[in-house]
Amino acid sequence: MRTIPIQLKAIRQKILFSVLIAVAACLVSSPGPVPEAFAKKTIRYIPENFSELAKTVSPSVVNIRTVKISKGGGRVFQHFYKSPFGKDDPFKDFFDKFFGDEQKEFKQRSLGSGFIIDKKGYIVTNNHVVENADEIQVRLKDEREYDAEIVGRDPNTDIALIKISSENTLPIVELGNSNNLEVGQWVMAIGSPFGLEHTVTAGIVSAKGRVIGSGPYDDFIQTDASINPGNSGGPLINMAGKVVGINTAIIAGGQGIGFAIPIDLAKGIIKQLRQSGEVTRGWLGVAIQDLTQELSDYYGFEEKQGVLVTEVFPDDPADRAGIQAKDIIIEINDQRVKTSRELTRIIADTSVGDTISVKLVRDGKEKAVQVEIAKREESRLATRPRKRVHEDELGIRVSKITPEIARRFNMKEDAGIIVIGVEPGSKGAEAGVQPGDIIKEINHADVQTVEDYTEIIESTPEGEPLNMFIRRMNMGFIVIKLTK
Repeated sequence: MRTIPIQLKAIRQKILFSVLIAVAACLVSSPGPVPEAFAKKTIRYIPENFSELAKTVSPSVVNIRTVKISKGGGRVFQHFYKSPFGKDDPFKDFFDKFFGDEQKEFKQRSLGSGFIIDKKGYIVTNNHVVENADEIQVRLKDEREYDAEIVGRDPNTDIALIKISSENTLPIVELGNSNNLEVGQWVMAIGSPFGLEHTVTAGIVSAKGRVIGSGPYDDFIQTDASINPGNSGGPLINMAGKVVGINTAIIAGGQGIGFAIPIDLAKGIIKQLRQSGEVTRGWLGVAIQDLTQELSDYYGFEEKQGVLVTEVFPDDPADRAGIQAKDIIIEINDQRVKTSRELTRIIADTSVGDTISVKLVRDGKEKAVQVEIAKREESRLATRPRKRVHEDELGIRVSKITPEIARRFNMKEDAGIIVIGVEPGSKGAEAGVQPGDIIKEINHADVQTVEDYTEIIESTPEGEPLNMFIRRMNMGFIVIKLTK
């Protein structure tokens, strides 16, 4: 083995270190191309370069102005300005001259934002920006103006697609990936708050998967980038200059809180609107709820994650496949389902006519069924009679005591009703009602059936006391007092 003197080693190390320093300096300062090994696939802006990001994306963001035309001014106008003497009024000519007749047109104007996704002129915005509009005008950053037409709308997700026609080249923005967003990442909102065109605000992703009660497909990105009226329909941009959300909602009275529709949720909807002008969703035909801790314990379901079927609609896909109320759905096509929101989204995204595999738990045993998905009919759902659930009143769900329930709770009762679930935070929960409680009386009236319970609760005026005489296992009889 050859030995290198210590002094020579030190000299070589110094030379190597100097070379590395020189290479690093060249990579930082050289205007020339960066070697492939050091190149990044995607340009990422840093907060100091928000101005570059705004310059890149702003041209593709548009201001949307709509006009809704109504006739007669409505009841308020007629109340204040219509002659009080009817047809025989001697001053009729005076009123007609200064206030016009009932057929006079009145224009209601509104503002919003949008962004161009295609050189053919397709623009994404919110449904509430263009819904019922008689006129839609789009204004670009370079002050070009166009009349727009509605291609399609989806009220359930508040997404709309409109189109303009232009012989000139239109600037477009690329759609990104919202699933990869992480809480804390920088984002930018561009739009026209209060009509102030091309206003740029920046912030971070505050939360994901927010449910704010706006519809069945709530799954919002929460951000502290300022969003105000007029921002609706504008893009939420990541630091790579791509759209990750559609700015949609604010909370009344809230400061620093805004919500955007994830672009991954919107992509499929935009595609359907472009192809057919409407959105077709799958339908399973069940009413569902999240599986609470109490329900998990009651059903002896150790995994404590799944979706409880509370109702199966007759002659719909689930009914034809043999799914029953009180089944716990845990998987769809081998995909784990943890919440009712996840299940709703999976079914909605399934094509009509497709057959899916549903894994469920019934009486402690797993079972798989095949279900052919039908089309979700919104008009039909709106008129469908729904069974009352007692959570609406007190947050208490009750059931008839069946032989199975009696065996499970080791009771001798063969009649009466039992509490099978209590909604957290409800009046029943705050009063101390628990799953497994057997309700014997309410305000000294016997309770033998679910109908008895329902009649007493519904006939009790709001604000009146409800004294429940309950038998609780291992404790005997107790009285729980609450107010309706």
